[in-house]
Amino acid sequence: MSRPQKHVFVCSQNRPANHPRGACTHKASNDVLQAFWQQLQQRDAYDTVSVTYSGCLGPCDQGANVLVYPEGILYGKVTKDDVNEIFDKHLLGDEPVERLRVAPEAW
Repeated sequence: MSRPQKHVFVCSQNRPANHPRGACTHKASNDVLQAFWQQLQQRDAYDTVSVTYSGCLGPCDQGANVLVYPEGILYGKVTKDDVNEIFDKHLLGDEPVERLRVAPEAW
């Protein structure tokens, strides 16, 4: 396997339901993660994209959070319906999805 050009981290932080910061898993981050893995498989993009689940990525109020490297772009309030657009525009097209970006000062 070659070194991927893009690395996607999907927050899979799980906290108790009453935790003051919340948790991305309560905002369907597992569905987002599964959608990324499904797109990765359907597109056979294993040589260019890597998808990894992660712990907390920062602004819990913006979850479900997705972080893309090497650019260091954080997407917030991502749903499984956004994954195809992120894949097409950003991961394969090198154009960030502006409507989902979290402001740099937020994290």
